Amino acid sequence: MYKIRKTWVNCGMMKFFSEHPASVGETYFEHLLCATGFSIRMIIGGIACFIHALLPFLFVKTASKYITELHEQMVRKRSKLPTQTNTIARKFEA
Repeated sequence: MYKIRKTWVNCGMMKFFSEHPASVGETYFEHLLCATGFSIRMIIGGIACFIHALLPFLFVKTASKYITELHEQMVRKRSKLPTQTNTIARKFEA
């Protein structure tokens, strides 16, 4: 007889990698790409904001432009989700 070894896949660990992405309508890899894109844009916006703090005449609207674009992208994506998830998302917009 073969004994099935417990691995992270068959002992329930897989849900940690798929539960949140599924709640926003994505697979793990779709979420990875989307979150990575968001993080890169947030880093760029943060650097622009830091430079603006030192030199106020530079990047006057850059950080707020990045924040607005990221927020709009998130809201657009949430509007395509099923009603239950969408209702939860609306609580954060208020």
